Amino acid sequence: MIEKRKEDHIRICLEKKVEVERDYWKMLHFMHKAAPEVDMEDISLETEFLGHKLAAPFMISAITGGYEGAEDFNRVLSTAAEKVGIGFGVGSQRAALENKELRMSYEVIKEADPPLVMANLGAPQLIGQKGKHVFKVEDGEAAMDMVGAQCIAIHFNYLQEVVQPEGDLKAKGVIDKLSAFCHELPVVAKETGAGVDGETALEMKNAGVKAIDVGGMGGTSFSAVEYYREGTDRSIAKEFWDWGIPTPASIIECRRSVDIPLISTGGVRSGLDAAKALALGADIAGVAGGILSSANISLDDTVEYLENMIKGLKTAMFLLGCKKVEELRDRRIIITDELKDWII
Repeated sequence: MIEKRKEDHIRICLEKKVEVERDYWKMLHFMHKAAPEVDMEDISLETEFLGHKLAAPFMISAITGGYEGAEDFNRVLSTAAEKVGIGFGVGSQRAALENKELRMSYEVIKEADPPLVMANLGAPQLIGQKGKHVFKVEDGEAAMDMVGAQCIAIHFNYLQEVVQPEGDLKAKGVIDKLSAFCHELPVVAKETGAGVDGETALEMKNAGVKAIDVGGMGGTSFSAVEYYREGTDRSIAKEFWDWGIPTPASIIECRRSVDIPLISTGGVRSGLDAAKALALGADIAGVAGGILSSANISLDDTVEYLENMIKGLKTAMFLLGCKKVEELRDRRIIITDELKDWII
């Protein structure tokens, strides 16, 4: 049952270590400016993304919904996003489209007013999976209306699907299905932890997406989550725990191939990580797994988590002499260790 699976995902992320082995953000270093020639009070983090003004270049990326208890998480997360002025992306809405009784766990988002709200459906469900409903454009419209969204993420989670006993494994024609959605709706293509390569980024752009969330390897591994769900060392999910493109490498890959906005998710857990992502070519940074434990505590703890990230980004910009976010792309960044091997 899909509700049980979603509940399991959140429980496992809170209780188990499900991160990939390496922290690729630590393999990047800025060239410090000893005389930054900027006043902290003059630094602006205001960012325009997909036509919407954000107080800082962040969003809470897709996390949850569709089971009893998800309502509390989404109320806290969306309210926190409103308080600090950043975007909010809901978790996959498939469960609510298939069972109207689960809609409230998503609709609660309408109680808050973040500057940007992103709905969410899965790319595998755009294709005729055996015995399952195929999502059409009208389903995308319903998902957006459910949460008052200005755009919709179509998430590509084929790594998770293939290691899942009940996974959806038809992928042929998925770009054409994506294109059909893009002709009618403002779509963001989103990976969920394995990264986007340059060739696929170009295919997504040509399909008509407004932006790409690279969703790279570096944070939560959904293969690890599925390993704990299955509960056996014979699970193929354990073998693919660290599968994917590191998030920094995926940003560079995508930026070399496309000129549309990019979101960096995948292990971004500090303002300094976000600064590195923006310097590499991302337009905003998404946080997900790192904020989950704060959301499980309280709204105040969640707001504090986000404010610390914003403070960290502003501190990095001060030390680099940047008054505006876009100036980070002009700053020198040093790539070390095996991450170099990903940057060809």
